[in-house]
Amino acid sequence: MNLLTVVRRNPLVFALALAATAAMLFISEGSYWQAVGPLNDLGESAGARTRIEGLERSLLDAETGQRGYLLTDRREQLQPYAHALSEIDASLGLLDHYYGDAPEPLALLGRLRRLIDARLAGLAEAVRLHEAGERQASAQSVLSDAGKAQLEAIRGLSAALLAVEAAKVDRGRSDIYRTLQLSRIGVAGLSVICLLALFTVLSQTSALQRQQQEQQRLIQAEHDRLEVEVAHRTQQLTELTQHLQTAREDERNRLARDLHDELGALLTSAKLDAARIRSRLGDSAPEALERLAHLVEMLNAGIALKRRIIENLRPSTLSHLGLVPTLEILAREYAEQSGVEVHCALTPVRLAPAAELMIYRLVQEAINNITKHARASHVWLSLGAHDGRVELVVRDDGVGFDTGLPRSAAYGLVGMRFRVEAEQGRLSLASAPGQGTRISVRLPEAAPAAA
Repeated sequence: MNLLTVVRRNPLVFALALAATAAMLFISEGSYWQAVGPLNDLGESAGARTRIEGLERSLLDAETGQRGYLLTDRREQLQPYAHALSEIDASLGLLDHYYGDAPEPLALLGRLRRLIDARLAGLAEAVRLHEAGERQASAQSVLSDAGKAQLEAIRGLSAALLAVEAAKVDRGRSDIYRTLQLSRIGVAGLSVICLLALFTVLSQTSALQRQQQEQQRLIQAEHDRLEVEVAHRTQQLTELTQHLQTAREDERNRLARDLHDELGALLTSAKLDAARIRSRLGDSAPEALERLAHLVEMLNAGIALKRRIIENLRPSTLSHLGLVPTLEILAREYAEQSGVEVHCALTPVRLAPAAELMIYRLVQEAINNITKHARASHVWLSLGAHDGRVELVVRDDGVGFDTGLPRSAAYGLVGMRFRVEAEQGRLSLASAPGQGTRISVRLPEAAPAAA
């Protein structure tokens, strides 16, 4: 079953599958792009928070380095101070860029920058005074309350900026949660749609299977009915064939009996009359005697023809001598008339009279077919019993034929088959072009006669 057939049988399911696929892609892409923005904002906000917290830390580092220098008068103490100044400049530059389009946080950052600049200016002034030798003035600058107030203001502004970032983080987290919630709802809805589509497919598949099973059942029922009908018709044909053959043999027996009794009596009586006439004429009428002799010859020929006709209608040898001598006589007469060499391998078997007659007629039909079609030079005829079954084989070395091709003149073989089946036997035919023909008959042997 190809895809086009599936689509034609399940248009609704195919539409649902396409809709579910499109919706899944839409939800996936939409959720991705909706989550990317807040996640990027959260990353930038985390960087901003780090920079804001770093400003206060760097300012404390600068103040610590400055005081260490003032106390020890060692230049290496100014290295942390200088590093803190560069960190403060970098952090302020990044925060300026980060808050470039946010007026309120940018205003807070401006105030923070001014306070930091003022505090750094105070630290730088104390260092300058210390280097100028005005140590008293430098110490007073460090110990003044102005620096403490500036630090408190810086902490307040840093806290305000951190609060802005915290609010931004809360908004971003809310946006991500909302996106995830919508994605869950969408996936749940698509799952329901997919389950509906699956249920529809399973329902249609089950219905189709039931329909196919019902059709198969109907086909099987019709097949069984036809098998029974064919068997019944075959049985009827077999019985009809048997009846026709029985009627035919009965008619032949009647004709043979009538010919033997009535025509035989007439011919014999005529022959006796001719003999009496001849004895009375003596030698007085040579011409009449010649005519009378010719009449006797014609009567003898008629008697011989009557005998041959009777033998063809009902072979008397079959009932007087048995099946084997009858088949030997038939084979010998065929060999004398046709010039075909016949090889016989016949052994006595036990068969019912009807089966013996069937065997005789089958051999007659086979010889007739060999004479008409086979163009054979040798014929093999065998009869024997094996394991309670009688087997007859008639084989020739003629031209043969293809048994798979239909034949217009196959009624003789069909008649043979029906006659064999009527006696509970089985006929098989084997032939091929150039390989001759073999007819085999197997039928049950008759039970031995009671003593």
